[in-house]
Amino acid sequence: MAGKPTFPHGPAGITAPWLSHVLGIAVDHVEVAAFGTGQTGAIYRVRFRSSRTAAARPETLVVKLPSQDESVRARVALGYRAEHAFYRDVAHTVAVPVPTVHHCAIDRGGEDFVLVMADLVPAVQGDQLAGCDADVARLAVEALAGLHGPRWCDPAWLEFPAATMPKGNADLARGLGELAGIATDTTIGRLGAKMATEDRHTLCEAAGLVESWLLAEPARFSLLHGDYRLDNLLIDPTDNSVTVVDWQTLSVGLPGRDLAYFLATCLQPALRREHERRVVSSYHTALRRHGVRDYSEHECWTDYRFGLLQVPLITTLGFAFSAETDRGDDMVLAMLSRGCQALRDHDTFTLIRGLTDA
Repeated sequence: MAGKPTFPHGPAGITAPWLSHVLGIAVDHVEVAAFGTGQTGAIYRVRFRSSRTAAARPETLVVKLPSQDESVRARVALGYRAEHAFYRDVAHTVAVPVPTVHHCAIDRGGEDFVLVMADLVPAVQGDQLAGCDADVARLAVEALAGLHGPRWCDPAWLEFPAATMPKGNADLARGLGELAGIATDTTIGRLGAKMATEDRHTLCEAAGLVESWLLAEPARFSLLHGDYRLDNLLIDPTDNSVTVVDWQTLSVGLPGRDLAYFLATCLQPALRREHERRVVSSYHTALRRHGVRDYSEHECWTDYRFGLLQVPLITTLGFAFSAETDRGDDMVLAMLSRGCQALRDHDTFTLIRGLTDA
């Protein structure tokens, strides 16, 4: 089995010979079934048999491939490059819980991509539409601190080539501001009839502030997941643990953006209002366990409020440039409704303008 393994372009390419090459064992039979709800990637559970399977080897694996929509595959190749770089260069340097990876490869600038991971059954994917309770939110933000804390303000992030959104300069901020406007117009054009009028106005105001928001961002920074939400968490009911997946939107910026994006999109507004102070405090405490000092709880809370613009930015960009599905439309509507309410509850636009004018 010498030579490099080929790239499966779809589920038909996940064969016994291919998996034998990747795993380094003799695989006799595979069964491949699609699962998950990825918008920009295709995910399969692979059940395999091998007469020489090691005792510790699982009987099932998860294989992630690029989107089977060729137009989407080309548009999001940058995201596949980011995920490959995360598992190759970053995962072992931080403390965020991630799956065991058996194989990760990329070619053709990211249009060819494959990721073979451990299957974490009985863990189940979080449900973005339903949202979560405060206990799951606390587990999620403590896991997030494991990404941010170990390399908090590490200057190496400023040169990290795989970031889909590096820490901004004026040109980058201007470009993202323009892109946010296009994505917002696209989102409202497709879904606006199902949105509350107040939310449409909030989205438009948010898009107009993206450039100044990025330039006014406090000096604190880390690597960001960029799309930290329930659909990208696997939750194990047996031990109340979470595992984080889908590293296609790596960014470098204010850590509070990941925190705000999660709480504002994954908690129903009434539940968020009741618990967000305590959950943000749990995140801050976890950061301290990872060695973050000289960062007060007040600063953490302000960064959370400031970071809420991450919700309309990432949600509209994701919607505008990925394949449409009925569930995807419902998910985006739910995320934007919750996020717009959080922006208004925390008067984030006034906070951003105040920092811009300072």
